[in-house]
This record gives sequence, structure tokens and C-alpha cells, in this order.
Amino acid sequence: MVATALVAQAPGASSSSSSTPESQAVETTPTARIAQPEAGGSAVTLETSEPLFTLAAALNACGYDAGLAESDPVRLKVREQMNQELAASGAARDARDAVCFFIRQHALTDTGREVAQYISLALYLSPAPELVPTVEIPDLPPEAAPVVEILPPLRAFADAVHLNAIWIANRPEYEALIDRIHEPLTKAVLDTNIFLRLPVSSYDGRRFLVLLEPMLAPEETNARYNGTDSVVVVSPRAGTPETVPMDLIRHTYLHFLIEPLVYTRTSSINRLLPLLKPVQKAPLEFTYKSDIVALVTECLIKAVEAQTMDVGIPLPAKPGSLRERADQERYEAEMSVYDRKAEVVRRRKVDLDMRQGWVLVDYFYNQLGAMQKEGASIKDNMGQMVYGMDVERERGLDQKIAFLPTGSGGDVIRRTARPPTGLNLAESKLMKGDLDGAGEIADAALKANPANAQALYLLGRIDLMQGDADEALDHLTETVKLSHDPRTVAWAHIYLGRMYDIAQTPQRDKALAEYRAALANRDSQPDTKAAAERGIQQPFALPKRTATSSDQQDNAAPANDAPLDPTGKAEKEAYRPTTPH
Repeated sequence: MVATALVAQAPGASSSSSSTPESQAVETTPTARIAQPEAGGSAVTLETSEPLFTLAAALNACGYDAGLAESDPVRLKVREQMNQELAASGAARDARDAVCFFIRQHALTDTGREVAQYISLALYLSPAPELVPTVEIPDLPPEAAPVVEILPPLRAFADAVHLNAIWIANRPEYEALIDRIHEPLTKAVLDTNIFLRLPVSSYDGRRFLVLLEPMLAPEETNARYNGTDSVVVVSPRAGTPETVPMDLIRHTYLHFLIEPLVYTRTSSINRLLPLLKPVQKAPLEFTYKSDIVALVTECLIKAVEAQTMDVGIPLPAKPGSLRERADQERYEAEMSVYDRKAEVVRRRKVDLDMRQGWVLVDYFYNQLGAMQKEGASIKDNMGQMVYGMDVERERGLDQKIAFLPTGSGGDVIRRTARPPTGLNLAESKLMKGDLDGAGEIADAALKANPANAQALYLLGRIDLMQGDADEALDHLTETVKLSHDPRTVAWAHIYLGRMYDIAQTPQRDKALAEYRAALANRDSQPDTKAAAERGIQQPFALPKRTATSSDQQDNAAPANDAPLDPTGKAEKEAYRPTTPH
């Protein structure tokens, strides 16, 4: 596995597929974790995967030629190496034929969907040579389960053509592609976080992964979201400046950032239900005509994209020195002209989105513009955006929209009906503010296995949000003893340190010991290191909070952000623990 972390810290911040970008899709899979290279890895990573390579190589050996002319040269190189092995061995050809027979038996009329089912399966496989599912068969994505029986002939094929050796031999080319994509991808992620004024998500267990696999056709980009992991599978295109579909990656990343903020206010967003009536005639998928949370989420994401789009107009050159008044005035005049022209382009995009049925894009676009002027983050402004909306006014405006006969092809997110299960369901409930529901599941998991570190850590966070410091202390202490995940252990230490710092009788020496233990744990993420170092430099404090009308309307306000923000910004509003003992 080649992997590189993408650091995107905002300044000042503490399956299906298609051959067209408009309809490339993300499917929500079961909440079983997608196979990962390491525990406690960075929240945002660019990676490669040997199981994905193995399945993609098998598809190529069986006549999958889509996008071959546009693919990176390493694809042809790998195909030639496999052909050499096949020419030299009758056993290899027999193994190849067995795989190809299975693929033909499970062929679909939509080539993109046919490939997507194997990509979905690959994301839940252990590394070669085992290549076995990392979850129970019933927990595989719905589109992957029908092709799971390819694994026995796939293992035989991989062994017969020495795919592991071919994979290792081509690692330099894969690493070169990673290096080429890393900078523009990092910039896209960083720019997004800066605009929203959000840090990289430090919510334990949530990761955004971009998987690179040049053996796939460049036009068949796949993305998946399972509630904990967001994964985009891309193939680089040869001979173009932008080698991967950055717009799709960024759109999926926006879902990764924004969905949790929206879902924590699900009950409050229900006041917007009247807005579903005007969209019944819009060219939208049924999901967005029936689910106000889904509609709000997608409209907000499209508004962010409109605010940050490349308008195709060059920025005025900033003078090397603005000391000369004439230079400064000229530059400001040029920027004023640029801003007016850019706003025209952005407004055209907003108008198109609205006519395609995304009826709240204009409202959120204006709200985001005001947010930028005020220097606030989307997390701080989410309540104001929802509660400040004049629903009747927006409904009246929406009823006057002349919708286009066809839409944009829908969001890149497609939902399946299969719900999350187990502790992943508990994490989902915690994310949505359902502390009781999350706690019941965690308690049941702990009853079945008293050494379940994930359940202990989840209960510790619930205790903090419910103001039960004694229980939080016990659960987090046990987490430290039992967990083997560096990130979980580090954040448990940080929580313990903060509890000691803000106890009725502060115990600074114990707090320092916890912060130092977090650093010694060697978690790879920068947010963990920064939080621990801040705790060492000065005691953690609970800033004063000024109540707002928006807060008063939010029935679940104390729990809204805490599950998503282990950095301490939100738990200050939810609990004041007693002295730990």
C-alpha cells in the first residue's frame, strides 16, 4: 500500500459509476469498515491498494479495454507483463480463463456498473495473497455480494501470473503518480477547509480516502460513502494537466465535511419540510423530493461550489509594493472589476442549479457570502443558516422557478437502503446527537465483551456530553488500557488531561502526564499533536459562551458538535466535570 497523508488545517482553526462526470455516483455501503492500511491513520489520505490492483488487473486480462488509450502508460506496462506470464504458462492461462468465465457470467449491460461491483468488493478485501473479505458476507455492499465468489479463481490467477511481483515491480510508477497528484489534491482539500474555516476532521474513525488505480478507465470514477469512510477511486488520465477528476473528489470531500453538520440538526431542519412541495415538479431524483435533509445538504454543497468555482477570469496582478498610492488604487480598481465579472459567472451557476431543482442554492450562496465577510466558520453559522431562513418566503420564491426538463444527473451520492449496524450504528447515532441510542448499543457491546475498547471510548465521549465526569474517567481510563488504536488512545489521554485541567479542583500535574502520554503514543495526525502540545503549554479552559436565539431553538444544542469535535471546542458547552478521583 502506497499512502500519503494530506494535511489541510485551516488557519486559525483549533456504487455505482458512470462514464460522464455529471452522473458519477457514490454509493453508501454498510458501515463495516473499508480495508485500511493502518490504524489511526491521517483523516485525509491519498493511497493505492493491492487488492484493488489485483481485481483491476484481472479485469484487464479478461478484455476490459475501456479508456485504454487515455490511461497512464503503466496500465499498458502491467498488461504486457501479465501477457508474458500467460504466454509462458499453461496453468496461468487456465487460471485466467476461470476468472474470465466468472466475469462473463456476471456481466451487466452497464459496463460502469459491472466494473463498480468489483471495485466495491476490492475495498473490503485483505491484502494479497489472502484476498479474503474483511467483513461478513452479509455486510458487504449490495453490489459486491453477487461477485464475491470470484475470489477463489482470482487468488489462483494472481498466484499463477505472479501479480504480487508485478505489483512490487511497478510500485515506482504508482508512487510517481501519487507524488504528481498529491499537490493539487492537497490544495483542493486545503482551499475547501480554509473557505469553510474548518480543521481537518479529528473525529476518531472518520477518514477521507482517495484511492489511485491506473488499471481502471479514467472516465469510470467511483466514490463511496459509508458513514465513517468516504472513498473516491480514481484513475489518472495521461497527457493532461489535471490527471484526476478533482471536481468529483472535492464534491465528495464536501459531503464528508458538511453532512455531519447537517445531520446533527435533523430535527430542527424539519421546519423546512414545506420546501419539498415546490420541488415535486423539479428534475430531481426521488430522494431529494422526499428527504429535506438530503435536499438541504446537496444545496449547501452546491452553494459552496458556486462560491469557490474557477470563474475562468485571470486575477489582476498584485503590485510588488503597494506603497505607491497610484499602484494601490489601480490594483483595487482592477480587483473591483474582477469581482463584478466573477460574480456574474457564479450567479449563472447558481441560477442553473436552481432551475435544475436545487432550490436552496441561492439562499445558501448568499449566506456563505455573508459568512466570509464576517470571518465565521460554517460550523458556527450552521444554526443561523437554518433558523434564520424565512421558510414561507423561500417557498414562495421556489414556486416561481421555471424548472428545466432535465436535471444535472443528480448528486454524486447515491444512498442504499441498508442501515448501519453494531458500533458503527452507535457512532452514527452519536454523530446525529442521539446519545441514548448510541449508549444503548455501546452498553450491549460492552456487555458482550468487557474489553471492547471502541465501546469504552464511545461511552466515555457520551459521558462527557451528559456531564458524568466519574463515568467518563472510568471509561476513558479503560480505553487507554485496552485499545490498540494509537489515535483512540491519544485522544483518550487528551480528554483525561482536559478533565483534570477543568475539574473543580484542578490537578495540573495529572493533566500534564496525560498530555505527555498522548504525545508519547505517536499518533500520526497533526491535530492530536497540536492538542496535546497546547495542553502542555497552558491548562485547558472552558471559554464563556453567549447564548443566542438560534441556540435556544435547538433542542439538541449541547450534543450537536461534541461527537464530531474531540479538539475541545464543543464539549465546553456540554459538561463541567467534578474533580476526577
